[in-house]
Amino acid sequence: MTRRHDTMGRAVMARLADAGTAIGIGMLALMAVLVAVQVVARNIFDLGLPWADELARFCCIGLVFLCIPGLVIRHQMVAVTIIPDMLSDRTRRAMHVAQELATLAFAGLTLWGFAAFLPRAGKFLTPAMGMPNWGYYAPALIGTVLIVLAAIFRISDIIRGPDMAGKGMTS
Repeated sequence: MTRRHDTMGRAVMARLADAGTAIGIGMLALMAVLVAVQVVARNIFDLGLPWADELARFCCIGLVFLCIPGLVIRHQMVAVTIIPDMLSDRTRRAMHVAQELATLAFAGLTLWGFAAFLPRAGKFLTPAMGMPNWGYYAPALIGTVLIVLAAIFRISDIIRGPDMAGKGMTS
């Protein structure tokens, strides 16, 4: 890949990660509203709203999976660095690559699960909202693909040199 294409790919990935974070924040806000609506509906009107519970779960799934790529690409996941800080640069970089490979393995297994699950279950509708399962789990699928891309960019940064290993992409 040429440097120009690499830079363009990084810019696109950074924008996708930012968009995922923005959508996730919107889903968090919607979840808060849904919880408040549920409390009012149950306590004041003695009314259960199953669609609100289902929509809140959808938002929770989307929030998690759409925000993680931004954290991965910026290397802002929770980390304990006492041991890596004591190691040589080469060993530390090898540990970082191993961590990103573990992220790739997780995302790969998740995508494999989607490939096994969605063709059969995707056509069924969710009980309360009547939304097809493929749409209900689409944010998780999209987020997982973005996690794969973010981890690949991180591995590339780590391999290129120590000056890139600790830095994430900025938009």
